[in-house]
Amino acid sequence: MNYILFDGPHRNNLLPFTYTRPVADIRVGILTIRQKWESYLGYTITSVTEDYLADKYPMVEFEENIMINASYLPNPELVALIKGLEENQAIFSNEDVIAFYAKESQEDIDLNSYTAIEYSGKVIKIEHTWDIFSKNGEALREDFHLITDNRKSQPIPSSVNTIQASDIFIEPGAQLEFVTLNATNGPIYIGKDTLIMEGTTIRGPFALCEGGIVKMGARIYGPTTAGPYCKLGGEINNSVLFGYSNKGHAGFLGNSVLGEWCNMGADTNTSNLKNNYTEVRLWDYESEGFAKTGLQFCGLMMGDHSKCGINTMFNTGTVIGVSANVFGSGYPRNFIPSFSWGGHGGFNIYRPNKAAETNSLVMKRRNMEFSAQDEAILNHVFEQTKKYRSHYE
Repeated sequence: MNYILFDGPHRNNLLPFTYTRPVADIRVGILTIRQKWESYLGYTITSVTEDYLADKYPMVEFEENIMINASYLPNPELVALIKGLEENQAIFSNEDVIAFYAKESQEDIDLNSYTAIEYSGKVIKIEHTWDIFSKNGEALREDFHLITDNRKSQPIPSSVNTIQASDIFIEPGAQLEFVTLNATNGPIYIGKDTLIMEGTTIRGPFALCEGGIVKMGARIYGPTTAGPYCKLGGEINNSVLFGYSNKGHAGFLGNSVLGEWCNMGADTNTSNLKNNYTEVRLWDYESEGFAKTGLQFCGLMMGDHSKCGINTMFNTGTVIGVSANVFGSGYPRNFIPSFSWGGHGGFNIYRPNKAAETNSLVMKRRNMEFSAQDEAILNHVFEQTKKYRSHYE
């Protein structure tokens, strides 16, 4: 059977992260959503997504396919139901479709004609940007068991202080000495070829993925995830960095999500609590207004390739699009569109050709290429988000 993850109705609620990737490639827990499904199902899984992303994320379709809503994270009960799907059957949670059987020859799919299988079990669903950090602890615990089941951790170095060492897993090539790891509140996963420098204090749940670095004296509170090749420093609480992003210096990052290839200048601070303790609102691309989150703690959402200068201060509930460059004194606005250049004093347009030059240099430092596909995606995002920058002209 061929399995395909589709973006589903919540794709726009997950902008700016889904400007540059399918929903399936959002990281929450330790793995991306796609990696979770592949681990459970045992197959490579492709995506059906926006046309402009299809060259980089092509869909592979067979004669028979199971389509899976990428907003849903797998669990054994749900996976068993999906594996048992037959022709003209679909799995629903209330009115939300989770998965359905499809044939390549079907031009139109009318799910109302399908036999409905109702799923009422527990499931993690990612439908808003803030779900990525607020549900990260639960997802991280599930991924930890998935990844480490029937495997043995590398030995914990004798200089490392631990609490509840049975919930700490270290992959080959990891280096750590004279650090403190406290897994009382959740597991700690340390990926292969990572480095945690001396003086670091970490409370789980926490995941440091392959090639990641935690710098000296960092203080990290879970649930926090650093994707591949991220650099962490300063104070971090309940945040997710997708991969290749840096928050490597002093300053506070809390209840936040950073995409890929982001960089936070030294002593950048994010507010995650309003002074009057009221509910945080976040910019919502679907309604083009500020939406209620239901959360008292919510910090920064930063899209891919965005960066900020030293001593930047972000207000509670700030959303930054793709390829923005923020700097200067004072608090910038709570919504910064993609391809913006500036700060509290005002913004100009960050031209795609200039952004591409920087992106090429940044990725080259990690021995990676800013490809023609990547550039085409960002050029499309620039055109797609023009309306948000119209007042810059």
